[in-house]
Amino acid sequence: DKVADAVKRLTAAGIKVSLFIDADNAQIDASVKAAAPYIEIHTGAYADAENDQQQAKELEIIREGARYAHNQGLIVNAGHGLHYHNVKPIAAMEEIYELNIGHAVIARAAIDGMEKAVRDMK
Repeated sequence: DKVADAVKRLTAAGIKVSLFIDADNAQIDASVKAAAPYIEIHTGAYADAENDQQQAKELEIIREGARYAHNQGLIVNAGHGLHYHNVKPIAAMEEIYELNIGHAVIARAAIDGMEKAVRDMK
């Protein structure tokens, strides 16, 4: 498997490997099989939801996926499309170790300054 081979080579070189995947059990299982210690759950469908009902559905998919991945021994990160108005429910998930929210912070920092942008995200 190409992914498993790449994970093995990168890990042997001292590089921490994370796979960017959907919150899907089959993709999580494949990540475990590939021996990737980290995953990043794609939150784009949640971020792009057109209404509250759709967003709640996507949030539950992420929650279930994060729980499943964590129980499989993976370190779970999440990101894509997260910003100041939608990040709290994702950040509240105990299973998620880290969020990738750089775009939102940098965009705000251009106007308000980096210190305020980071403080406001917390």
